[in-house]
Amino acid sequence: MHRTRLLVLLSGFLALASLCHAQTVMLDLPLQSQHALITQRIGITDITINYHRPLVNNRQIWGKVVPYGDVWRAGANENTIVTFTDPVTIEGQPLDKGTYGLHMIPGENQWTVIFSKMSTAWGSFSYKQDEDALRVTVKPQTAEFHDALTYDFDDVKPDSTVVTMRWEKVAVPFKVGVNLNDTVEASIHRQLRGLNQYYWESWDDVANYYLASKTNLDEALKDEDKSIQTEERFDNLHAKSQILEAMGRKDDAAAVLNKALEKASAQQLYFYGRQLQGQKKQEEAFALYRSNAKKYPDYWTSHVGLARVYSGQGEYDKAVKEMQSALAGVPDDANRSNLEKYIKRLQSKEDINR
Repeated sequence: MHRTRLLVLLSGFLALASLCHAQTVMLDLPLQSQHALITQRIGITDITINYHRPLVNNRQIWGKVVPYGDVWRAGANENTIVTFTDPVTIEGQPLDKGTYGLHMIPGENQWTVIFSKMSTAWGSFSYKQDEDALRVTVKPQTAEFHDALTYDFDDVKPDSTVVTMRWEKVAVPFKVGVNLNDTVEASIHRQLRGLNQYYWESWDDVANYYLASKTNLDEALKDEDKSIQTEERFDNLHAKSQILEAMGRKDDAAAVLNKALEKASAQQLYFYGRQLQGQKKQEEAFALYRSNAKKYPDYWTSHVGLARVYSGQGEYDKAVKEMQSALAGVPDDANRSNLEKYIKRLQSKEDINR
């Protein structure tokens, strides 16, 4: 009886031990090299580096802790990994979108930066060169002392950045570039195949992007026409007039602008007047403010526009009166506060257009 019970207990312990061996439990405890995650967006492309940060801790790092000439995990613990949401270039060489294991081979005068298709390894211990997606060589630089290894995004531009690994007194930079126009256009085409294609705002946003970036004005005009066909508004008519102006079609631009102004609300007319003032077209702005006051005599922004006209003419008493009328009809506290400041400036004989 006792022998049988002992055998049962023993078999149970062996089964439990086997289960624990098969399913190792990884506890969430503080690590000596702490985890870090850093992301930078370039255009619409996200670059993310996921790594652990070893400390110098009074050790000789280069040539000793990290030997020269050996593949190194470029961090601590499991793979340092880098993710690109779109195709990029690394030091001018193409690399497809995806997640890569980031390794480096340190040298006294030259480093190799490796992007491996294997991103789930533990460090560089199982690294295989035939899994490389790309290798580039870069020059190390002298840096201020960094006790904890860090990655930074330096020299951020609209279509590029420099990723820099810094540890101890060494910095290792490599440049990441994106083909901004191609990436954005590909993204636009994907987005406009979904529900976005049915909204005027989507086509208007695309057209304004092309206009602002001064690329593909023909496509901008085509997209703005789709926006207008979906729903004709001041916004897309005004944008179309700007596109035509940029294309040198001034008469067409003027005709479309007049049509836009006919559809504009009192607030839209006022803000267009402010845009004209920003372009140093003061008289055009004042003419617009006067016509706005005739079309929408009771709206608060119409009174603000007239106050600007009177202020520009030095008729401050009339300007104060108009601004007080605007104050009586303003719908929110933020604008009320601004109008009160304008009134004080006008009472001090200060031109609010300056």
